[in-house]
Amino acid sequence: MVSDPGVGPAQGEVPGPGAAYRDPAKPVAERVDDLIARMTIEEKVAQLGCVWVTAMVKADRFDPGAAASLMAHGMGQITRIGASTGLTPEQSATLMNLVQKVAIEQTRLGIPVIVHEESVGGYCARGSTVFPQALGLAATFDPGLVADVAAAIRSEMLAVGARQALAPVLDVARDARWGRVEETYGEDPVLAGTLGAAYVRGLQTEDYRDGVVATGKHFLGHSMSDGGRNHGPVHLGPRELREVYAEPFAAAIRDAGLASVMNSYSSVDGLPCAGSPAILTDLLRTELGFTGTVVADYRAVAQLFRYHRTAANKSEAAAQALTAGLDVELPASDCYAQPLLDAISAGRVPVATVDQAVRRVVEQKFRLGLFDRPYVDETSAGEVFDCPAHRRLARRAAEESVVLLHNDGLLPLAIGPDDVVAIVGPGADNRRLLQGDYHYPAHQEIIDANFSRVTVDDEVVGGSLTGTGFAEEAEGASLLPEAGGAFEPGQVYTDHVTPLDALKRALGGPGHILYEQGCGVSGDDRSGIAAAVDAARKARVAIVVVAGRSGLRGSSTVGEGRDATDLSLTGVQTELVSEVVATGTPAVVVVLSGRVHTLAPVMAGASALLQVFPPGEEGGTAIVDILLGHAEPSGRLPVSLPRAVGQVPVHASPRAGGTKAMYRGGYTDSPSTPLFPFGFGLSYTRFTYGELSVKATNTNEPVVATVAVTNVGTRPGTEVVQLYVSDRFASVARPGRQLAGFARVQLGPGQSRSVRFTVHPSRLAFFDASMNFVTEPGAFGLAVGSSSADLPSQALVELSGDVAQFRQRDIVATRAEIIP
Repeated sequence: MVSDPGVGPAQGEVPGPGAAYRDPAKPVAERVDDLIARMTIEEKVAQLGCVWVTAMVKADRFDPGAAASLMAHGMGQITRIGASTGLTPEQSATLMNLVQKVAIEQTRLGIPVIVHEESVGGYCARGSTVFPQALGLAATFDPGLVADVAAAIRSEMLAVGARQALAPVLDVARDARWGRVEETYGEDPVLAGTLGAAYVRGLQTEDYRDGVVATGKHFLGHSMSDGGRNHGPVHLGPRELREVYAEPFAAAIRDAGLASVMNSYSSVDGLPCAGSPAILTDLLRTELGFTGTVVADYRAVAQLFRYHRTAANKSEAAAQALTAGLDVELPASDCYAQPLLDAISAGRVPVATVDQAVRRVVEQKFRLGLFDRPYVDETSAGEVFDCPAHRRLARRAAEESVVLLHNDGLLPLAIGPDDVVAIVGPGADNRRLLQGDYHYPAHQEIIDANFSRVTVDDEVVGGSLTGTGFAEEAEGASLLPEAGGAFEPGQVYTDHVTPLDALKRALGGPGHILYEQGCGVSGDDRSGIAAAVDAARKARVAIVVVAGRSGLRGSSTVGEGRDATDLSLTGVQTELVSEVVATGTPAVVVVLSGRVHTLAPVMAGASALLQVFPPGEEGGTAIVDILLGHAEPSGRLPVSLPRAVGQVPVHASPRAGGTKAMYRGGYTDSPSTPLFPFGFGLSYTRFTYGELSVKATNTNEPVVATVAVTNVGTRPGTEVVQLYVSDRFASVARPGRQLAGFARVQLGPGQSRSVRFTVHPSRLAFFDASMNFVTEPGAFGLAVGSSSADLPSQALVELSGDVAQFRQRDIVATRAEIIP
């Protein structure tokens, strides 16, 4: 036993029922103080650790003895019941209750555990609703929708007792080579911060007792690594790091009370984020005002000596991470176990530092109500999973996420009773391709071929609940009385609607539909292209659904760890498109992929082009509804689409001088502009903008900009009205144009409405040469329109007054109001 200097005499005693920390009537702070005063150092360190739920499974059965051994001193968190197993919601809830029962009844202090799960595009568990991947949600430009999706995820997680979600991903994605772009809310910090804050509000709620802790990740700069490679070193200056990459985290903290943050695997200018007090304490806590828990990305603490080599062993790594401000090690206690105890015993980690982290952990458990309501109702857990309301929401989200990039007038399709429609391509009838890398069951592909062990970086980190004999027993009761509870990848889906499924439903059966796969997502097999081309020749219109495969395995073309140097469509899909288009049959190309592709080759000759990021279970319905005009396209690009990979990074807000090369402006072989700009998306109607009216005074007063938008077409539609600002002259080089606010406006034919943006001067602030966060007086340009490259309504204003001092943690979000 490691001694804990300065502890009270209550340590080691079994607390009675009258202990203050057990009393729900006491203030949380008093309960926390009482609990910490009673804890041994082993119990404190245990709260900073974690265990895979699968480690508590022996011979396909829950083993209370193994659980009690692993949690002898208690435990902070349990890793992923839903994402690690094939259990139904009721079974998952039962297993959670069994684990919680051991933590509460078989440890001295009875501290409950937190079960954490993945939820970037839906709760990653069997039977959960599969919403669009985060990049698809970003394409909606709809914070209210994102909050509703998060609320649905919350209800499913609460039903099974999962109380921490490892989402949202708040990385700003400006390198399309990086495989995890699809998990983000895109390239712009204001869009990512607005949607991230909406997600956090929907997940956590104002009262944690009815909420799920959101975890913003990955702090910081993870998305801008060398070569677009996952885990790669990051080289960013302090100004760019804060103004761009920290801003979504700052927004989620100040506007939504983000309760947890996960570190980035990367190093920033040589400082590994997991072990850097400059990043996790000085920036995150002191500058941005974060007060919650910091959890490790999986195995990030050990990476300090295995990968970054800033520590010589696990004990040094534990000391570095904890003193830097990293509170909880995930996914399993490794360094935050005996190695941390050794560091404490040697005096390398003060007990006060341990107590500070423990305080944050247990306070969160109190605020979640886990001490007072640790168990869930097992019998009703499945009622909210993929329920009708959630499916309707998934369909709405998928519809709003579809981006119409090109249309020569073919869309919406008018299909007569005798018309033949060809639908071809690998994405036409493959439910797996509707999923992102952290959707279930796509995520289960990280389980290896014998379905018996979960591996990360080729090292075993936990078992999986597999086989058909899983039947947990506790106190003589069988959790799964019948076989078949285990998951095998690809076999357990919710009802996923592929484009072919949806087309058959819409057109009344297969009689007028010709389907051919044509080719695979990858590989060079061209044997099916001829049949696809023949189907196109026989049809009045051809729908070509090309795709990417999101995931973490080698067979995936995009996702975590699936970075790329070539942004073209994979395999022979471009060839498939070219040959179908060459038939002369009008062709619609649907790009169904989490990768940001270079699409110029597939545009040639196509009558229409749609971008669909992984849309989830109702993806096919959404695509076909858009194609047939049953729904109006309203998605907008949350990322710029490059012309070629050599442009990367290309985005809407480069600093002054970054829009074009000197002398001739472009590259020798390409314009410097993207193929499709940030914010772009077409509709089936047309919108016009009135004159921009602006009221502005000085650097301490809001700027109010108002513009009228009119639907001058013959169909109803939704316009995403976007406001951009530019600081014309500043003491440091500023972005030429920055998104400041946006609003979705629904308009019927001939209808007009005004949008009023109120921009607080803190939204115009930047870090000056002395790294003060200021708004300087002078000229500012304001521009409103339908994308970052289409801004017909503009105005120039002059802000008078002195240089105004602000803090990034106090930025006031732009308010957008729709005026009748």
